[in-house]
Amino acid sequence: MALKKEFVALMALSMSLVALAIDAMLPALAEIGSDLGLAHDNDRQLVLTVLFLGLSLGQLFYGPISDSLGRRGPIFFGFGLFILGSALAVVAPTFEWLLIGRFLQGLGAAGPRILTVAIIRDCAVGREMARLMSLVMMVFILIPAIAPALGQAILLIASWRGIFMALLLLSSMTLVWFYLRQPETLSFEARRPISPASLGGAFVEVLHTRSTVLYTLAGGMIFGSFVGFLNSAQQIFQELYGLGVRFPAYFAVLALTIGCASLINARLVIRLGMRFLCILGLGVTVLTSAVFLVYCLIGDPGIWLLMAYLMVTFFCTGILFGNINALAMEPLGHMAGLASSMIGSAKTLISLLLGYVIGYAYDSSVVPLVTGFFLLSALAFGLMWLSGSEAPTVRQPLTDRLREESSR
Repeated sequence: MALKKEFVALMALSMSLVALAIDAMLPALAEIGSDLGLAHDNDRQLVLTVLFLGLSLGQLFYGPISDSLGRRGPIFFGFGLFILGSALAVVAPTFEWLLIGRFLQGLGAAGPRILTVAIIRDCAVGREMARLMSLVMMVFILIPAIAPALGQAILLIASWRGIFMALLLLSSMTLVWFYLRQPETLSFEARRPISPASLGGAFVEVLHTRSTVLYTLAGGMIFGSFVGFLNSAQQIFQELYGLGVRFPAYFAVLALTIGCASLINARLVIRLGMRFLCILGLGVTVLTSAVFLVYCLIGDPGIWLLMAYLMVTFFCTGILFGNINALAMEPLGHMAGLASSMIGSAKTLISLLLGYVIGYAYDSSVVPLVTGFFLLSALAFGLMWLSGSEAPTVRQPLTDRLREESSR
């Protein structure tokens, strides 16, 4: 039992590096912009955008490489990149050097984020795997809620560089813990060689699976509006509404709203189905965003009205996150690892581009953010309808189809 608790704690901590690297930095964005002399206030948002870029690219490689070489080597490499990026951010003399460090953090954090799920899958199957994942996700859900408070607490005794030092120390300790206590979980017999041909074939097959493409685009738009919120959250709460050090408490409420929605979704999805819940969640988001946008154009909403709107929107987002990804993956079970990497990378890339546009449009009001939620949710809703209501066809692997055609 003690070993299982240690395993859950190690997996949850490894998976949480991404959330910590994003959310703990939010209270420090204004200080970073001032300290490094940024000409435009919205440029500070690049601290988040560049990390998402590294995360997007990293997701493409860790899964396939770990299937071939095992889990420990790639995850050590990911931790190493994250530690290097954190160290560079601590001593960064300019904003450009800070962004290079953030890119390395994102590229590195993709490893632990992706491979912890693979390790759990190696160690357990069926109900035991589901139970372990549930325990890990319970811890993981709490991290975004407390991370801004941790960042704010560090700012009370140190500068923004202290947050990067904390990330450096935490990732280093997690790496040592992982090295000493977590053995390799993928046997030599289970490893699969990778080749340009297999990667290219998988890429073509994903592109030829219509429902997967549509759901991936929809997922990118849903996550894009959320990234837009992350980019502008510090400016909205701390500067527009003057919340100051109270910002982490408001952020925690919204983060826990997403977590609660994820837990409720686990009960609802069996009875109502993924597609119905996605359409319902997007429909509610479109309608509430349209009404709230009109209100924002007429007058300035108070903080509690904004929080009420965001809680409804984020609850729907929590319902959508898991379901839209599962729908995209459903026809590709025969190549789940590669497909997951490609879909995750594409979705993150789409979301960071859209989120950057929303965040950079910030004009000392919430109108750009609400507009982003409305437009992207409406587009995602349209893509859901285009995907059709029929169950997706589980496609025969492309390599098998080509082999059959050549033998005729």
